[in-house]
Amino acid sequence: MPYRLPPLNALRAFEAAARRLSFKNAAVELSVTPAAVSHQIKLLEDFLGLALFRRLTRALELTAQGEAMLPKVREGLECFAAAVESTHKHASQGRLFVASPPSFAARWLVPRLQRFTLAEPDVSLHVLSSMNAIDSDQPTAVPGFDNVDLREEDSQVLVRFGTGSYAGCRVDRIFGPDYIAVCSPGLLDSRFPLRQPADARFHVLLHDDTIANERARPSWEEWFRLAGVANFDSSGGPHFSDSGLALVAAVDGLGIALASKPLVAAEIAAGRLVAPFDIAVGQHYAYYLVTAAAISGRPAVKAFREWLLAEAKMA
Repeated sequence: MPYRLPPLNALRAFEAAARRLSFKNAAVELSVTPAAVSHQIKLLEDFLGLALFRRLTRALELTAQGEAMLPKVREGLECFAAAVESTHKHASQGRLFVASPPSFAARWLVPRLQRFTLAEPDVSLHVLSSMNAIDSDQPTAVPGFDNVDLREEDSQVLVRFGTGSYAGCRVDRIFGPDYIAVCSPGLLDSRFPLRQPADARFHVLLHDDTIANERARPSWEEWFRLAGVANFDSSGGPHFSDSGLALVAAVDGLGIALASKPLVAAEIAAGRLVAPFDIAVGQHYAYYLVTAAAISGRPAVKAFREWLLAEAKMA
């Protein structure tokens, strides 16, 4: 059924004036003139057909009808305010855009996202993968974070694979991956079984060129050095610009890949890949959550950061 209600401004004026018993003080609270408050009260009294105040020479008193009406009007205004605040709080979350390197998104982030969406159903999450989320061999910059418009309710965070030195941003280290040799289980008992590290010389070596800076890139040369295998040229074999492609090749039995240990844990657990040797190549790069400092305290951003770092600790 339709509600027959007086104007909201008249109700606000009545509540403020009744609470303060002063048109002047109500006007200060509402940022209007005393005459405007008096006008709104007169509109409300005309609407109701009764007087709400007794206007004395130097005082203002509520009539019996005004006293009876005040608690309900106050309760109604508080309900309006709560409804608006709740809606605004929900809307102000906006959308949260999470950009990350493709392999991190596919092999580590996305398999865990259900726990975040269940914990934070009000966050509208958008996941993007980009090779630009990997540091290049040029001076590090974080695109899009140099001019954040705080009027925008949408927020963007970046999972970046690199040095962790990003000026003007909040930077949280997720984890630093070690690289291990992985291959299809079929290679273990192939024509050249993989029983000791030197046996890797007889297999195709897959090279991951995801990191543009060759000096920061994990290499087979380093792996063989750690394994104590000398006098072997490990530069041969196909190169891949995306670590995900190198891992697909490894799963398909093309050869042996050097892979980030956290990103292949699921494949190893499922038996699609095996790690035949306990040799790990360290890395100068790590995965970092990077946020523009100006928006790092937003509820959606904070919730995602806390969840992501907790997941990394459990991994």
